[in-house]
Order: sequence, then structure tokens, then C-alpha cells
Amino acid sequence: MTTTAETDTEESRKTGPLGRLGGATATHRRWVFAIWALLVIGLGAFAPSVFNSLAGAGWQANGSESVAVRELAEEHFGGNSSAAVQVVVHSDDQDISSPDMQRVIGQITDVATTDDRFGAVVPPQPGMTISPDGHTGIVLIGANGTTDDMVKAVDDHKDELTALSGNGIDVYPTGASALWSDFNKANHDAMIKAEMVSWPITLAIMVLAFGSLVAAGLPLLLTIAGLVASAGGLVLLNMVTPISVWAMNFAMMFALALGIDYALFIVSRFRAAMAHRKDKVAATVETMDTAGKAVMLSGLTVLVSLSAVLLVPAPAVRTMAVGIMLAVAFVLAATMTLLPAVLGAIGNGVNAVSLPWAKRQQHRSPVFARWGELLHRHPWPFAVGSLAILIVLALPVIGIKVAMPSISVVPEDAPVRQGYEVVQEAMGPGAPGALQIIAPEAQAAQTAEVASSTPGVAMVTPPQPDADGSGYVMLQAIPAVDPSDDQMNTLVTELRTALPPDALVGGAPAENIDLQQALNDWFPIVVGVILTLGFLLLLIALQAPLIALLGTVVSLLSTAAAFGVARLIFQEGWGSGVLGFEPQGFLNGWGPVFFFAMIFAIAMDYTVFLLATAKEHYERTKDPKVAHVDGLAHSGRVIFAAAAVMVAVFFTFALADPLPPKEMGIILGVAVLLDATLIRLVLLPVLLRITGHGAWWSPAWLRRILPKVSFSH
Repeated sequence: MTTTAETDTEESRKTGPLGRLGGATATHRRWVFAIWALLVIGLGAFAPSVFNSLAGAGWQANGSESVAVRELAEEHFGGNSSAAVQVVVHSDDQDISSPDMQRVIGQITDVATTDDRFGAVVPPQPGMTISPDGHTGIVLIGANGTTDDMVKAVDDHKDELTALSGNGIDVYPTGASALWSDFNKANHDAMIKAEMVSWPITLAIMVLAFGSLVAAGLPLLLTIAGLVASAGGLVLLNMVTPISVWAMNFAMMFALALGIDYALFIVSRFRAAMAHRKDKVAATVETMDTAGKAVMLSGLTVLVSLSAVLLVPAPAVRTMAVGIMLAVAFVLAATMTLLPAVLGAIGNGVNAVSLPWAKRQQHRSPVFARWGELLHRHPWPFAVGSLAILIVLALPVIGIKVAMPSISVVPEDAPVRQGYEVVQEAMGPGAPGALQIIAPEAQAAQTAEVASSTPGVAMVTPPQPDADGSGYVMLQAIPAVDPSDDQMNTLVTELRTALPPDALVGGAPAENIDLQQALNDWFPIVVGVILTLGFLLLLIALQAPLIALLGTVVSLLSTAAAFGVARLIFQEGWGSGVLGFEPQGFLNGWGPVFFFAMIFAIAMDYTVFLLATAKEHYERTKDPKVAHVDGLAHSGRVIFAAAAVMVAVFFTFALADPLPPKEMGIILGVAVLLDATLIRLVLLPVLLRITGHGAWWSPAWLRRILPKVSFSH
């Protein structure tokens, strides 16, 4: 007769490393609580300064011609680069030479001299930075710091500069640095507002899903701990290398959604374990040995997907990925250590403060069991129907256009947009986006002649000699079109082709074009890396090549469909009136690279949850029908609830006024909605039904080389 002690010993020997980790954290929970308290308090001390500390620029293609021009301008031309601040001074009834206008220009100069980040000040120059009617002028404040320094300098002084307005004179800080200052502030405010709306909605959804306030509150507490730690971590990391403020914006949203996903899966499985076990620690071990593996593999898939974005040579894009990865790593660490310690402490208390229906809830959902049976009886109609919907939604992707955002993404009352429009009205549509050309002094005349004769150039300023005798000259080429017009691409290309070989073309519009080109060039590489690494992780997790391949391929469908919907909304303007935005005629340029990685990471998150559960039941019974039906029955409610939380979180960003968070929220929200409903709860289970035993088959040689991973306990 086998004793209880012998059974426990045998079970202990079969328990995997994550199960043993869960047991250790549940047993030594006071140490875990103490370590996390120190971590959250220590890093949390830096968290309040996160948005003021992080970098505001970084939207550039490292190694590009335009970045080389900016660096030369900063070194040899008194900081008169694309990062220089352009302060627009305008009056309807006074010209630039009037005493009042000259007094304001002097006050602008005084402000600039108070900050070492500002370089030489160049007052408005006739024929260059003074409008033909004399009522508008531009004061150039050179850049004496990095692009990030200049954005922060505008942050610190734009209120002081705009306060100089009065007596019929308007003052507006403009230029690329001012644009990113206003752009970052508008997006940050929108992100915070959306987060405040999404938290109560999230809690309500989880209470409905779990039927218990304690079970619903645990994921939120866990996510808060991870977010506070990651915010402090980003501040410390920013001391080593500049981290974009957008990193924290995205990290807040993504970590909230994923943290809740992970905790939902763990808490749901723990409640099921407690239903047939008396011992809290044993239930925690079982939970982490099964659901913990799925969460760990899901987290690794997310990190791997986002790591591919690090290939793109653009600091802002890279550090956005770093920010999300750091937040996900902290949330994952909290899920694997802090959460099991809490569960080991409260045991059945996880069901405390339950709503009436909660006591009747089962881990094996009868609703999703019936749904699985229906799919099992009629696989082909559901397969064809879901595929048809996804393909129809994905077709518009063929005509998608991308570009860096135009001035329209900044609120109409932002000083940078007001100044931009004043300059356009007074000096022409291309005046706010002058191209900078730097050439050797010996080629100055030829460069000026070629630039002046290039179609699309309205005016070229006389060559300006450098300030240090290095032998360079700078010319400003004023385009005839708005800087965000498609013709700018053609103009920059023609200038670079026609100018002497040593002449370089830069300026803010050229930097945007070069960044967009880098994003376009790296996009297929990033996609290939993500798909390859995603497939390999699924293969290791499931030990079955066919279902790993199918799980990877179907994840592309929700991504393509989401971008197809995005094209109709943001490029073609469908529903723009209802959503309250002005379509740009294209998607923001970082969308394909960055959102693809995020959508694929989320899609694989649900794939791992569903297939890991199905694999657990297949390992136990060797019956593909049981794997298919019970996989859905045990994971369907969690996937549905997690998807509802994610959709709620993402769609709250659709309420934002600025276009970028609105675009991000809708694209990610649509992707999750389509992925959870049409793929994870319909198409992928149907594929399990159609492929049968083949889904889980693996050749002997592959089993020998793969690490052993099992989801049974």
C-alpha cells in the first residue's frame, strides 16, 4: 500500500523546475514579500520622475545622410541644425522692424541666453527668415545639445516664450524640437487619461470573469508592482543611455494587458487546483508546473518578438521596445514569484468576497466545452467562415501607405502647430520644412545652382560659411510643398542625385524620409526574425512541428486583418467623423514594424495558453478529441476574459484626441478582438480537430534534439 508521504515524494520527483520554484516561493513567502517590497520601494522611488527623465527625441535613422548633416551643422554652423528652435514672431499690424517687435525679439534672445543648451541666436534675416510683407519673422536659436536636450529645453522654456505674446504680437516656438515637445506632451496626456479609464473597466471585467473581488484584484496588484518597478528601472537605464519617453507610454499599456493575462491564467488554474487539493502549497506547485510553464513560454515569446525590433537603427523605436521588454520582464518575474507566494498564503481565500454565481463556477467551462463539441462536429463550415472573414479584412493591406506623422497629429491649440500655420501662410507651404544642404566651399556655387533649378524647390538661400573655418557652406532649400507632402520624397531623392557628390541633404523633412526608409527596409527582416523565433519557441513548447507551424501562420492572419482595417480607417478615413480625427492619408511610419511585433506577441500569448492546455490533455489521454474539447473547456473562459480586458485597455486609447495613440489603440484592439474570437476560439481549435493525432506528432530525431517540455503534472 502506497503511503501519502511516498506519493508526495514521487510527485516531488516528477515536478518540474517551475513547480519547484512555485513551491519554494509559497513556502518561503515572507522572504519573497520582503524582496519584492524592497524592489518596488527602491525602484519606485525613481518612478515619479519617469516622464520628466526620459528622452523626448530619437526619431532618426542612425547612420543616415540627414543625421550626418545635423551633426555637421551642430559642429560647424553654431548649432543651426534641424534641432534648432525656431521662434515665430508675428503681428498683423506691425512689421518686424517696429520697436515692439524688436523688443520681443530681444526678450527671446534673453531667454535663450539663460540656458546652456541653447546656442547662438540669429535674429530674423531679410530674404531668409522674414516674410515678404514684413509682418512675420523667425528667430533661430541654435542647438547646443543633443536632440533630446533640445526637446527638454523647449519643455522648460516654451511657456516662457509664448508668454512674450501681447500687444498684438504672437510668439510661437516651432521647429522639430518644439514639435516633439508638444507631440510628446499631447500623447502622454492622452495615455494617462486612457489608463485612468481602462483600470475600472478592467476590474469590472475581471470581477465578472472570476466572480470574486480577491481573485479579480490580484492581477491588478501584480501588474502595479511590475509597472512601478519597470518605471524606476527605466529611469536608471536612462542614466546609462537615452530611453524614449514613449517607452514608458507603451510599457504602461502593454504591461497592464499582459500582466492581467498572465495572472488570469495562473489564478484560474490555482482555483481549480484548490478544488481537489487541501494543501495550499501543493496547489501552488501544480499551478506553476502547468500554467506556469505556459506563462513563462508566453512571456519569452513576447520578449523574443519585441527583441527583433532592436534591429531597426532608430533610437526611439529601439527604446520603445526596450521599455516594453523591461516592463514585461518585471511583470513576468512577479507572476512567477510574487503571485505564487500570495496564492500560497491565501489558499481558498482567493475566492473571498465572491458574487453569487462564483460558487457554481467550474474550471472546466460547460459553455466552452459545448462550443468545443460543436466545432468538433462541424469543423469545415467554421474553418471556411473564419478564414473568409479574415482574408476579406486583410485584403486592404495591399494598398497600405506609411509615412512619418504630419503636423496634424499635434492639437490645433499647440504653439508649434499655430506657428507652423503662421509661417506657411506668410512664407509659403514649404517654409516650415526647409532642407539643409552642406557642401565643401569649393562646390558652393554649383550646389546653389543645381538646387535652385531642381523642380519642387521654391527658393535657395545664399551659401552660409561655417563658423570655424572648416571649409563647409550651408544652404537652405525651401520646398514648394508642405513638408509632409508625398512630393518631398521625390524632391529629396532628386537633390541627392543631382547635387555634387560631396553635398549632403538633411533637415527635418529629410530626417523623416530617411527614418521611414530605414523602417521600410528593416520591416521584412524584423518580420522574418519574429516568425522564425516564434515558430522555434512554439516547437520547443509543444514538441510538435505541425501545430507549431499552424499556430505561427494563423497568427499572421489577425495581424494582416488588423492592418487591413487600419488602412480603411486611418488612410481612407472610414469612420473618422465618429472617431473624431482628421485622416492623414497614411498610417504612421513606425506602425508596421512596431505594431506587428506587438500584435504577434499578443497572438502567440493566446496561442500558448490554448495549445499548452490542449497538449496537457493530449499527454494525459492520447485522445485528440479530448485535447481539442478540453483544451477549449479549460482555457476558453480565460482567453475570452483576457481578450476582453485587452480590448478594453486598447480601445480606451481610441478615445484619445492625438492620432498616434488613437491609431495604436484601434489597431491593437481590432487585432486582439479578431485573434481571440476568430482564431483562438474558432480557427485554431478547428485545425486541431482536422489534423487529429498529426497535430501532436513529432519525428523521433526531433524529439531527441529538443529539450523535454511537458505540460502534464
